[in-house]
Amino acid sequence: MTLDDWLTRIENLHHRPIDLALDRVRAVADRLGIGFGCPVFTVGGTNGKGSTCAMLESMLRAAGYRVGLYTSPHLLRFNERARVDGVPASDEALIEHFEAVEAARGDSPLTYFEFTTLAIMRLFMRERLDAALLEVGLGGRLDAVNIIDADCAIVTSIDIDHVDYLGPTREQIGFEKAHIYRRGRPAICADPRPPQSLLDVARSLEPDLWCFGEDFNYQGDRQQWAYGGRQQRRSGLPYPALRGANQLLNAAGALAALEAMSSELPVSQQAVRQGLLNVEIAGRFQVLPGRPAVILDVAHNPHAAAVLAQNLDNMGFYPQTHAVFGMLRDKDVAGVIDRVADRIDHWYLGSTPGPRGLPSSQLAGLLGERRPDARVLAFTDITAAFDAAQVTASADDRILVFGSFLTVADVMRAQRLRGIELR
Repeated sequence: MTLDDWLTRIENLHHRPIDLALDRVRAVADRLGIGFGCPVFTVGGTNGKGSTCAMLESMLRAAGYRVGLYTSPHLLRFNERARVDGVPASDEALIEHFEAVEAARGDSPLTYFEFTTLAIMRLFMRERLDAALLEVGLGGRLDAVNIIDADCAIVTSIDIDHVDYLGPTREQIGFEKAHIYRRGRPAICADPRPPQSLLDVARSLEPDLWCFGEDFNYQGDRQQWAYGGRQQRRSGLPYPALRGANQLLNAAGALAALEAMSSELPVSQQAVRQGLLNVEIAGRFQVLPGRPAVILDVAHNPHAAAVLAQNLDNMGFYPQTHAVFGMLRDKDVAGVIDRVADRIDHWYLGSTPGPRGLPSSQLAGLLGERRPDARVLAFTDITAAFDAAQVTASADDRILVFGSFLTVADVMRAQRLRGIELR
């Protein structure tokens, strides 16, 4: 079977797309002998996980380490989820480990995420890594990544998302995310206002808890910034190549993790500088070259939308902002609209596909309820919405594409088919 054949098969193994539990995935992991012979970092949180992982990968690789990075979801190709030494895994390598998981699972009905997580963990085991970075998929306590006892765990931020699975409050969500921490091991909390539930779980688990504002911090001016930790200070640092007002907080969390793990993985000041300058991640306030300016952002919850609004304000003046917008039906659509609507002059709505997809007609109704005076056009898909925005926008305007990984991926795919450079 091809990789696409395998992915289609894996999607249909379980009658539910998400089934949070560790018993099934742990049993199959035991049969596969899943385990790492190198330091492992797990990264959880509501927003900032991908950026934190990307910065850790970039700095560790600049220090000469061979790094495996597992992230989700992907934008264009599944292979993006598994990178070794900066290179996405090949179809052949992934298929080899899919076959191994299929042979080991017996009649266990693994979900898509559980199956692919085990396969990528097995792939990393064979790669003689110096460090493994594992991004938590959803929550933490019952996420498949949490079968690994990480040497260092990071929680980036805690806010409202996935309420059907994690609960509707920051306290409930913080409880779930804090369970990636392990007794006696470094546990980084980069949320400036952590819920009490996270602190309570940490107290019961007794990790080596590092809290932003107490154990590590940052300060900066327009030219450079500095990190201060328990025993380490790094000054004269360049701003990360990733755009966004929240990236220094993500960078500080990553540097706290490196400080906590410095005896196993020392990283020089030069490697930190080089890693920050060279870090890349698609779809996180990514500004494409050309005019009008096109901004890609996967923001899909109110917290991320609030950060997006702040980043838009920091861009300077544009006569008009045209938003290409599509979301999934199980997200807080109203909350996202409320955070960013004041920055948008024209809306181009596209339907998102799949069982969780939201038709543009319904999205238009929700937008009309929140913003009755909004100028709205609805289209059958995201690509058509983006094409319309490009026709209408002047060269001095900006086009914002946001609301979902699917929304950003559709525009990226269309741009690449047209031969447009995305860097």
